[in-house]
Amino acid sequence: MKSRILTISIALVLFSCATKTPSVPAATTENATAAKTVELTPELVAGQNLYDNNCAKCHKLYEPKKFSQEQWKPILVRMQKKAHLDDTQMASISNYITSQL
Repeated sequence: MKSRILTISIALVLFSCATKTPSVPAATTENATAAKTVELTPELVAGQNLYDNNCAKCHKLYEPKKFSQEQWKPILVRMQKKAHLDDTQMASISNYITSQL
């Protein structure tokens, strides 16, 4: 019982720390969006839909540019297990995120 409470406490602390993001000025965000616009193929749209529909169930969605490709890899591996996504779905999400970097 104690280990379960400790595990839940640690998870809550990590989750609360992970969801805080520094505020970015609107002008910086607009410039970054205007700088690179990628036309989405049907495969990338499918990945975007999976990202939007599965990831938003548990937490807010992060802009793909928030993390580098190297930072996304372990995040996606960890989230695949939690979201119960198969390898094909995860590849689709990964392709979408990579296309937006």
